[in-house]
Amino acid sequence: MTSRFSGALQISNLDDFITPSQECIKPIEIQASKTKTGAKIKIEEDGTPMMLNDAGQPEKLQKVEITLTDCLACSGCITSAESVLITQQSQEELLRVFREKQSQCQSADGTCSIYIVVSLSVQAVLSIAERYNLNPEEAQQKLAGYFYQLGADTVLDMTEADDFVLLESAKEFVERYKAAKEGLKNQLPMLSSSCPGWVCYAEKTHGNFILPYISITKSPQQIMGSLVKYHLAETMVLPPEQVYHVTLMPCYDKKLEASREDFYNHERKSRDVDCVITPIELEQMLNENDVKLNEINAKKIQRPFGSQTANLKNELYGHNGSGSGGYADFILRYAAKHLFDEVDIAVEFKNLRNPDFQEAVFQKDGQTLLTFAIANGFRNIQNLVQKLKRGKCPYDYIEVMACPCGCLNGGAQIRPSNNIQPRELALKLESAYHQLPQSNPEKNQVVQTLYKTWLGGEHTDKSLKYFHTQYHEIKKMNTALAIKW
Repeated sequence: MTSRFSGALQISNLDDFITPSQECIKPIEIQASKTKTGAKIKIEEDGTPMMLNDAGQPEKLQKVEITLTDCLACSGCITSAESVLITQQSQEELLRVFREKQSQCQSADGTCSIYIVVSLSVQAVLSIAERYNLNPEEAQQKLAGYFYQLGADTVLDMTEADDFVLLESAKEFVERYKAAKEGLKNQLPMLSSSCPGWVCYAEKTHGNFILPYISITKSPQQIMGSLVKYHLAETMVLPPEQVYHVTLMPCYDKKLEASREDFYNHERKSRDVDCVITPIELEQMLNENDVKLNEINAKKIQRPFGSQTANLKNELYGHNGSGSGGYADFILRYAAKHLFDEVDIAVEFKNLRNPDFQEAVFQKDGQTLLTFAIANGFRNIQNLVQKLKRGKCPYDYIEVMACPCGCLNGGAQIRPSNNIQPRELALKLESAYHQLPQSNPEKNQVVQTLYKTWLGGEHTDKSLKYFHTQYHEIKKMNTALAIKW
């Protein structure tokens, strides 16, 4: 397969770790005239490199920033070991699995040992809808039709996984808040953990200082992995390793998340998510195979876990709050209800330093009881970390996302065209997100039924196993010191 990293990122003779503080650039070819002296480089007072042409006039050199097609972690901390893992997370690998299944099913005995499940995230669906001028539900059904055409057995949406994450995160916050009031340290602020770019940055850059604050609730992708591999597979009398689980996600970092050792079942030799595909890669697959998504026959999303609606309508659901999933909004409302007996509170997140840093305060009888924030983008994340280190962070909970504008502007969403700015496109997708039917996790009967029937309750060993995880400090290796001359 063709590497998705630039050559600069693959050079790791001295140090395999690329810190987020470094500005990643890749070299470009300089078309210099073939003179006896060669091209001359002049550095201006502001540090700008200039090339002197044959006439002796300075020409500014172009600097090319590395994009997410070169680096799969927007936190800038990919290692070569991880690059090996994500070779399993490519459209080439996905198509190979589809071909392998087709070959098996067409064999003499007709036995298919691969059962392919595709899970569609709402943010990725909205990106596809915008790119192909479809409404969100049409895009979802066209995507289902496309994956069924390739050979998928089941195509799902991720509403139940999204709702489980919100509920588990909210319960975790309430427990942390009570523990903090009892004097336990490193409980608050609780930091969201659904963004793998942010988690990757935290593990590799701030280690054990920041990790105690990060929520241990899995992301929607990984909870969906548990639902597919350990509930759906069980109901179909299939071993987890026979189910090949694909997710369509808005972020390249989700490939790294799926490749984590924590989400690999050594006993069954099975990952919760086997392959992550992104909208950018999906567009490439369509273009390379000359497939027009608008002409694909629409198919229904299957609901093997049940349906929220009595008439089994095929709907795409969003959540109140941010387009990243509404974590801060839902958890604030849940905490106000379960800690202070306040329901239907007014929640308003206001921009502070910039549109990517927002704050909301819950007050009662003139007293501030909870202060929540949303921090998107690494500029805000780095400011947040510095406040934590100085002990001056005033928040109880922070929804943290690596990408500016959050998940709707994920690094693997289809890029804007026609001179539309990225933020403008993200705001357009956010508007579409908030026009979707809103799911209320506490009233989702499918979720409540799964708690009772599959998990045996809300606070069981099974729910802990399938819905929670741990994060680990990853120390930077000083390879240069290990070199023997």
